[in-house]
Amino acid sequence: MSKIANRKVICDCLVEEALHDKDICIAVSDSRGSASLGEFADKYPQRTVELGIAEQNLVGVAAGLAHSGKKVFVASPASFLTMRSIEQIKVDVAYSNTNVKLIGISAGVSYGALGMSHHSLQDLAVLNAIPNLRILVPADGYETRKMIRQIIHDDIPTYIRVGRNPVEQIHESEAFDFEIGKASMMKDGSDLTIVATGEMVSIAIDSAKELEALGISTRVLNIHTIKPFDEAAVIKAAKETKAIITMEEHSVNGGLGSLVAATVTQHCPAKMKILGIPDEITMSGNSKELFDYYGLNIENVISEAKQLLG
Repeated sequence: MSKIANRKVICDCLVEEALHDKDICIAVSDSRGSASLGEFADKYPQRTVELGIAEQNLVGVAAGLAHSGKKVFVASPASFLTMRSIEQIKVDVAYSNTNVKLIGISAGVSYGALGMSHHSLQDLAVLNAIPNLRILVPADGYETRKMIRQIIHDDIPTYIRVGRNPVEQIHESEAFDFEIGKASMMKDGSDLTIVATGEMVSIAIDSAKELEALGISTRVLNIHTIKPFDEAAVIKAAKETKAIITMEEHSVNGGLGSLVAATVTQHCPAKMKILGIPDEITMSGNSKELFDYYGLNIENVISEAKQLLG
């Protein structure tokens, strides 16, 4: 699989699965184009529900469809889906235990040039506090495909967070072990652990290679499942390596870094650095510009690793 946007992979999977499963349907908020779901809508117009720019109605209608036995995939920009319809997600989806799969597209700083109104940097923090809501953040197209194929066949309320742009493939094919709720070790190491999620995993792997060249043995953990969170993998890393760096395209408050910090402080205290977007009004720019500006790049990881390890 060449470099491809995870949103396109989701559409491809749904189109394939819907051929054999008549209960699969999508609900969108004037976002089928943004979500790359145009092909699904064209092939299955009777299973496509367009709600317009009305995210609260979007989630409520999706919950109603789920209660009637449909397998509903909701797609909308993450910044609007999670902020405007948070009560419907909490009550109609999670509390009511409805089989709705929420796809937050263009998450993080994917809409970089449009600024803070379109950035989604709070979604993991907010949603992680809602019981009975699984949270998935695939790192590449292969992981996305495995996730979709699995969650189609269960009835667990789920939020899937994907970016807008094509991403690097961290896997060579689909021939790798994958389990929702279990972190994937992309590389082992004994000095430092980089714990990353989503698009940051690729940068973490590249950073680890550079650190190895400097004599720093680096482990990379891919946290593709934010909830349920794999505490065991983090505790093991804290015990077996000397320090931890976390990387996320999310606020430093309440996301992956906070989960890792809460885990290690309670079970195995370790030196840590949380890399993410600081608690401030975010800048505008494309994704790479913003990653560089906020230190979500190889150079800063190396600098932070040296400081942590002394």
